[in-house]
Order: sequence, then C-alpha cells, then structure tokens
Amino acid sequence: MDTVQEQMSLVRAALGREPLDLLIRNVQVVNVYTGAIEPGAIGIRHGRIVSANAERLEAGKTIDGGGRFAVPGFIDSHVHIDSTLLTPANLAALIVPAGTTTLLADPMEISNVAGLRGLETLVKIAEGVPYHLFLEVSSRVPTAPGLETTGGELGLEEVQQVLSWPNAISLGELDPSKILGLGEEYFAKVLAAYRLGKIANGHAAGLSEMELTAYACGGLLDDHECVDYADAAARLRLGLAVLVREGSTERNLEPILKGALHSGVGSRQLMFCTDDKHPDDILREGHINYMVRRAIELGYSPVEAIQMASLNAAVHFRVDHLVGSLTPGRWADILLVEDLKRMDPSEVFYQGLRVAQNGRLIADIPQPVYPSWVLDTVKITRGRQAGDFAVQAGGAQARVRVIRIFPDQIINEMEEGVLGVSDGGAAADPSKDILKLAVVERYGKNGNIGVTFVRGFGLQRGALASSVSHDHHNIVVVGADDADMAACVRALEEAHGGLAVAEGGKVLGVLPLPVGGLMSSLPAGEVNAQLQAITSIARELGCSLPAPFMTLSFISLPTVPELGLTDRGLVDVHRHALIESVI
Repeated sequence: MDTVQEQMSLVRAALGREPLDLLIRNVQVVNVYTGAIEPGAIGIRHGRIVSANAERLEAGKTIDGGGRFAVPGFIDSHVHIDSTLLTPANLAALIVPAGTTTLLADPMEISNVAGLRGLETLVKIAEGVPYHLFLEVSSRVPTAPGLETTGGELGLEEVQQVLSWPNAISLGELDPSKILGLGEEYFAKVLAAYRLGKIANGHAAGLSEMELTAYACGGLLDDHECVDYADAAARLRLGLAVLVREGSTERNLEPILKGALHSGVGSRQLMFCTDDKHPDDILREGHINYMVRRAIELGYSPVEAIQMASLNAAVHFRVDHLVGSLTPGRWADILLVEDLKRMDPSEVFYQGLRVAQNGRLIADIPQPVYPSWVLDTVKITRGRQAGDFAVQAGGAQARVRVIRIFPDQIINEMEEGVLGVSDGGAAADPSKDILKLAVVERYGKNGNIGVTFVRGFGLQRGALASSVSHDHHNIVVVGADDADMAACVRALEEAHGGLAVAEGGKVLGVLPLPVGGLMSSLPAGEVNAQLQAITSIARELGCSLPAPFMTLSFISLPTVPELGLTDRGLVDVHRHALIESVI
C-alpha cells in the first residue's frame, strides 16, 4: 500500500464500512491460485482489489461486465523497451490494449549508450504510463569489457544504487562468461540484489550440463535463452525458471511448450516474455496475449496459460503481493475478455481505471520532454567512406570466417567461405549469400570499425544498417557493396540514429530513432508504417528474413554463440576473445 490510511480504507471497504470506488459486477472471475472460474463481482478501492465477491458492497460507480471473463493483467517477464523502437509512452498504445499491464524491463540499451544518466532518463520519460514498469537492473554494461566500445558504463556502485530504487525488481540478465570466468564484481552485484530481497536473472545460452550447474551455483534463478525443450528441461531440473520467449527473431514458444506438454512437466516455473519484439509484430500478432493464445492452441488449458502470463512471473519475481492475480490487496489490473481462447481484451483496467477499450488505448499519457543530449548520441568518426570497410587480404582468393545466421533465432554458427580478392581486399559475394558485416563505433571515442562476413541475409544488392545493435549499440551494417554500407552510415549520422537501407550509393529509406539512437518519439502507428516501408525495401533487395532489422541488431552480440562482431573485431563467444576474419 502507498499509505497506512489507504490500507485501513481497504479493510473498511471489505467490511462494508466504506463504499467501493468501483464495482465490476456480472463477471466470470479467473482465479489463478485455485484454477477455478467462478461468477463474481470485483470491488475496487484506491486502485486495489477489495474482493472478487463484492456484489453486496456499496460502490460509488458500477459497471456491468456482461458475463465476460475477468482475467489478471499480463506480465512481460523480460523485455528491452528500447528494442521496440518506441518510447515507453508510445509503446503503451500497442501493449496495454492487448492486456499487458506490467513490464519487467532491463534498460541495458540506454545504459550502454549513456550509463546511469541514460537509465535515469528512460525512467523519467516513462512517468505516467498506464502500466507498471519494474526494472531488471542492468548487470553488464558493458557486456564484453575490453572487446567493445560503449557510450556508458554501470559499475558496482551504480548497480547497487539502482537496485535500491522502489521499482527495481531484480539484477538483470548476467551472461555465463561473468560467472564461469569468476568475475568478482559480478558476484558482488548478485549478492547486492539478494541482500535487498531481490533475485538475479540469467542469460545462459550454449552451456554444457556442467557449466549450467556451475552457473546456477552463481546465484542466477532463471533463463530466457532456451531455444527448445531440451534447453528448458535442463534448466528446470536445476531449479531455474524458464522465461519462454517469443520475440520478432526469437521464436521459442512452440518447441518449448510442445516439449513440456509431451513430457508432462508442470507449468509453475514457466512464464512468458517478449525480450525483443518490433512494433509491426506486436500490431499484427499481439503481445503477451498472443503467447497465451498460442499456448492454448498447443494444448494448455486457458487457466494454465493465463497463469504463465501472470501469477508465475509475479511469484518468481516476488511481487505477487502487488500484481499477478485478482485477489484482495493487489492492484486492480483487470482484463475483461469475451473468449478465453481468443484472448482479445474488450476492456483493460489499470489500477482500477479503464485505460483501453475495444483494442484502443483511451488513457491520456503525458508526452515527455527529452533532454537535448539524448537526441544527439550518434557521433561518427569513421565509416562514411567505402574504403573504411576494406578487409585486407592477399592473393586472388581469401579464406574467411563467416557468421551463419538462422531465421527466428539469435544463435549462430561459425562457417568458412572462400571469397575473391579485389584491390587487396576480400569482397562480398552475394551469389554465395556471403555479405560484409561491419560495426562502426558511434560515440566519437576511437573510430573503430570491425568487419567480417555473414551468411543468411540473402541480400543480392544494397545494404542495411541499424544503430540498435546489442549490447553496445554502435552502428551495425550489412551489405553487398561497400559504398552502400557507407551511405547507410552517413544516413544514420544525419538522423541521429535509426534504421537505414541503401542501394547504388543512394539512401532508399530511413527510420529515424533519435532518442538515444534507439527509439523514435513518434506514435506507434507512424513508427510501424516506416518500419514496414524499409523492411519492404530490404525484401526487394533480396533479404528473405522475417525481421531483417531485428536480426541485424543481434548479429553483433558478443555473448550468444558462436560468433559476435563489435567495433573491435570478430568475437569467439565461447573463448570470449577476438579472432581474425581472414584465416
């Protein structure tokens, strides 16, 4: 409760001594604790639930639920708001009408751009949004010290400071290299979280059984990097919760849930997250409600699917006294749903206020004022010229390392390829689907450019670029032509960040993301239209990936096997070391 007086008021209302603020009568209440669905009437006072059986209590206002199902608001258990390309306020228009009333967000993107100042700015511009925003406090900024350049850092002192904030819910995802490499600073961050009664989140991609066991000994309690049920089962056996992920490029829900159903494993330790999902996919599919719907289609009961979207995450993150159920004392975050299998809320209540109706946000959200510095974070030193992307090689041909990517996944494999050499440099070969990939340092610190090769984009000509590139968020660019790669970089410098596509030395499309070089200040509909337009251009150039710019944003990640690319060069993820692109 916010105050003792409010809590006492709830008690008086429950005893019939004070009127309710609102009574939603004639509903079928989904009880995620018992699994029952029963007729009820939900009484609300001071934004909290007083009772789900409040028919006889006096209320200042009454709403007829029309026999609809009353469902607790959904929880996204792990998300990077910046990866939606939208500010927290503009994201509300997409996720709240879909029923998501709580985000557990790791702000590592803006933190990598601008450190504590960036994190504080993200929280500031999120004030007044009609959903709960809890922080999974970024544990690794930078992600790969010594292997990448970032704009900001969060050391132990800063992490301890943010963990003490009221809306800090956990220590954010910590990759295996920090624990298995016995990094003392990271163990101190984990212990700092536990001393404050908060948990530590995992990021356990590509571990053997022994490594995973050792990783769990480091104090990590969950993982969102499971690709299939074998991954999930290995974690569940060790007591790690599985945050089942369904983003734009990380489509893990179906294999994990199918395997869990077939194996008869209970769902108590399963919960849902999007991690990274672009606005066009949210608009087309939905948000957490899409995952609930898919779980039901795969064979879960509606109540069990709803539990995975609400109570399970609330319990795991130790906030079940606040959110996750329609029980006394919790925030009145309520979805009214006609059909549990379709899971399209007709009305959404947040803290007892109706904030969305018939798929549309109706809450008024104050538009934030952005500090000038956050709109000017892209400072290019090199990368404007085609020659900046040369990969030196001798002879007529060069044997090179190639990052092999896969649709719907962020993991990759290391391959080799043979490329022609022109003017002393290894050249991309679109006929073999081998393109150049580069990361351009964009903070004005050193002018580093890392260049390697990639297979799987399918581009036959042109180039794509993004200033959203995990986790350092330098500019990442892929192309069949060096001049087009340079054109994309120049376009993003001019736009102060964003996504770009070029061909023939000309820029064909740009989606500006000037807020930290990560987010647009425009409404969701406008951002979605621009994203679809440049994605369509990418497909005309031959790219066949479902979400090419999301894939591009992850290809530079130096913590997901097997390879990553930073401004300092090609990273062997398993060895946590730089290796040469030319063999």
